[in-house]
Amino acid sequence: MDDRFDRRELLLHLGDILAALNCLAGTNEPGALVAHLVRKHASLQDFAFLKVLAPKMTVAEFSARAARSFFLWPRELLEAELNRDALASTVQHNLFDGNPDGWNAYIGYVQKKVKWFGTGLSNNKKDALAEPSHDAPNEAGSVEAPDMALPAVEVEVRGEKRGWPWPEPKSTS
Repeated sequence: MDDRFDRRELLLHLGDILAALNCLAGTNEPGALVAHLVRKHASLQDFAFLKVLAPKMTVAEFSARAARSFFLWPRELLEAELNRDALASTVQHNLFDGNPDGWNAYIGYVQKKVKWFGTGLSNNKKDALAEPSHDAPNEAGSVEAPDMALPAVEVEVRGEKRGWPWPEPKSTS
């Protein structure tokens, strides 16, 4: 499946998240509510996804949650096989935990560009994911175990560098 345009859109969205974080950090008000700052600063008006966050979320809380939500995206978006559920579920679990209306509005926003984003995930699934997070420190080994298997796959893909995002190798003869 050719999903390079979806990957591009998600990378652009990640850039928007980082730009929003930068603008929020520039306000020098880590304890302020994001919703209040969005109404107050014109520079934040273009970030529609900020408007669907929990009304009581502070800048500091958004920064921490966004970091947990999106830190895997660059690596995941460069993998040969795109793990669509992982991309969406980390955002759902970390940024919209306890805010199902915000999550639904957010996936509607992202789906304008990436039709499959968040499909297959439900609020029930989110609630099921929320329980293990309370025990995450005790289960850190099981959470990181899948990452242990990735380097072997990365070695094969890295050595070849064929297809997106790298151009096809050209013959020198």
